[in-house]
Amino acid sequence: MNWIKTYQFAHPQFLWLLLLIPLLAVFYAYYKSKKHNTLRISTIEGFNGVESGYLPKLGWFYTLLRLSALTLFIIALARPQLSSEADSYIEHHKEGIDIVIALDASGSMLALDFKPNRFEAAKEVAKEFVANRKNDRIGLVIFEGEAYTQCPLTSDKKIVMELIDEAEQGVVTEGTAIGMGLATAVNRLRESKAKSKVVILLTDGVNNSGKIHPLAAAEIAKQFNIRVYTIGIGTNGKAKTPVAIDPFTGKYIYDYVDVEIDEETLKQISKMTGGQYFRATDNKKLKEIYQEIDKLEKDKIKTIEYEVDLPEKSFPFLLIGFLLILLEFTLKSTIFKSIS
Repeated sequence: MNWIKTYQFAHPQFLWLLLLIPLLAVFYAYYKSKKHNTLRISTIEGFNGVESGYLPKLGWFYTLLRLSALTLFIIALARPQLSSEADSYIEHHKEGIDIVIALDASGSMLALDFKPNRFEAAKEVAKEFVANRKNDRIGLVIFEGEAYTQCPLTSDKKIVMELIDEAEQGVVTEGTAIGMGLATAVNRLRESKAKSKVVILLTDGVNNSGKIHPLAAAEIAKQFNIRVYTIGIGTNGKAKTPVAIDPFTGKYIYDYVDVEIDEETLKQISKMTGGQYFRATDNKKLKEIYQEIDKLEKDKIKTIEYEVDLPEKSFPFLLIGFLLILLEFTLKSTIFKSIS
């Protein structure tokens, strides 16, 4: 019975149908016993010396074929698979790292020096970056006056891009908590087993909120061997920025405001952690920065992919079953024709 141990079934519940086989065997036996009518005659002397032969005694054979075929069809319906390969796995060495994007969503990110604004431009370029990082796990942190995780680390790029799309400005308190944004991103990576861990932090302002200073968060990142690439986003000079909300229309009122980015702090963060600082002044430059980071970050990690598509073995059962049905039909049409 060792062959049974080599199989497992995708739909084992269908094997309960095998209980019908002995019931059908009893039914066929009963049906055969009632099928022939009794003929009363006064004497059997005229049949003396006539032998019945062996064929009538083999009438049960095609019934056995039919039941055997039905048994095989039921087994095929349960979808037998080779269980000996169930525990096998394939090891691949892929280019991949763990990356968390920390994105500023403060009010100034709605400035119009990027098209359609800084926040939407940053989201679009981030989605392109995610789509190109085929083998990485990527997460997303949003920060304003507070920080929160929009998407934990995942290898599902579709989910990451959907959650980038759904990110909104004004979800939490106003402000620019760069330190909190970086600390939250580091927290998502600190238990990562990847050999390479990266934070891409994008902001357009100066840290003015939160309980953690940006350099303190950078020190934590350094302790966990996390590189931080910082991006300052905003044109040089002044930018058309929302300054208030019209009480009658509910729309933003824009005015030209000086662009103030704490580049010195952002440079220190990247230097402390082994990363790099970039300045994006328009959509094209921001895209080029992400492309540069994409080139800089390549590392090998081992991934284990378990084999889930086990070899299907239903076909042999179906084939033998059909052959038995064909044999039964052939016998009933030839040898057993007179006794069926």
